[in-house]
Amino acid sequence: MIPFSPPRIDQLIIDEVTAALKSGWITTGPRTKKFEKELAAFCGVNSVLCLNSATAGLELVLRWFGVKEGDEVIVPAYTYCATANVVMHCGAKPVMVDINETDFNISLEKIRAAVTPKTKVIMPVDFGGLPCNYDAINALVNEKEIKNKFQPVTDEQDKLARILILSDAAHSLGAVYKNKPCGSLTDVTVFSFHAVKNLTTAEGGAIAFNLPAPFQNEKIYQQLVVKSLHGQNKDALAKTQKGNWKYDVVEAGYKCNMTDLQAAIGLIELTRYKNDTLKKRKEICSLYSKLLLNCNWAELPLFKTDYSESSYHLFPLRIKGINEKQRDEIIQEIFNKDVSVNVHFQPLPLLTYYKNLGYRIENYPAAYNNYSREISLPVYYDLTDEQVKTVANAVITSVDLILKK
Repeated sequence: MIPFSPPRIDQLIIDEVTAALKSGWITTGPRTKKFEKELAAFCGVNSVLCLNSATAGLELVLRWFGVKEGDEVIVPAYTYCATANVVMHCGAKPVMVDINETDFNISLEKIRAAVTPKTKVIMPVDFGGLPCNYDAINALVNEKEIKNKFQPVTDEQDKLARILILSDAAHSLGAVYKNKPCGSLTDVTVFSFHAVKNLTTAEGGAIAFNLPAPFQNEKIYQQLVVKSLHGQNKDALAKTQKGNWKYDVVEAGYKCNMTDLQAAIGLIELTRYKNDTLKKRKEICSLYSKLLLNCNWAELPLFKTDYSESSYHLFPLRIKGINEKQRDEIIQEIFNKDVSVNVHFQPLPLLTYYKNLGYRIENYPAAYNNYSREISLPVYYDLTDEQVKTVANAVITSVDLILKK
């Protein structure tokens, strides 16, 4: 069976994790701090905070910005549930908008139409690793008409004086937009290092801070370090300094710090990410595209535009002219050939929880059209060219079988 997305676990990672275990530091410690600094350099920002998940990162930023009951946060209807769940956790309302059919990313026009005086945050999602059009989104929130709608109620909101852009970049570490790395493209960016991501720490995530003056991004980093560790003003590493045992709790914080065991994996992965991992993933996606190019039913993914390049996190193939039932039948046929595939994603309004809140998929035709025809093919470091050919052949024969019915 060809799996969908196993992590890359080799001797380098095993050795580094073993070294972390032997060091005595298995919670947040020197490796986590080093990983933060190296991620900041990679992303072209001054401050990065590592956490136990991207979900925690998104929620911490929303809470830092003061998002609460009565507020609205604009999110794409086509995303994983975490994007909207964190808004619900804060008591606010996720305002779902449709996407561009071409690249799966949030529609600028739909964002504009959804802004109200209750809007506090916009959360674009870089689907499959392809960055959204951040120049356009950043420009939109600075337009006079849009800024005039903004109603700040906290010091942070008053200081920014406009809607915050919080990028859900769970897929897009290493992606590039107008020659700038993802992480430096808007106010705040959150990455995921979950087991299936390009760069994994088993579980984990990170916040990259890029807020404009007069914000001090390092100061916000320090505030969220406290918020991520019970509201405690010293972490375990700080308390080991001679005579530094005494700490205080300054708020009722959360528990979502990254451990040094996770950071150990991330440090190895980051050293080889740009010149090895991304290169291999690009080669896999290019080979899929070449093998499927002459299939008249294949709508190939967009990985590169005039101004951006993906991190090649997914290969979201769309099949022309089919419905959701046929797509599911094709997937079953592919699995019958011992090849694992997936679907990214079920749009939020199709999920029971959000459906019960009144969201209707009929209001998001582009999202449903893409979803109903999408099949994600395996992309991972150890996937060989022969396996790519096996996957492509399984897809081709399965699609042809169902289309002939």
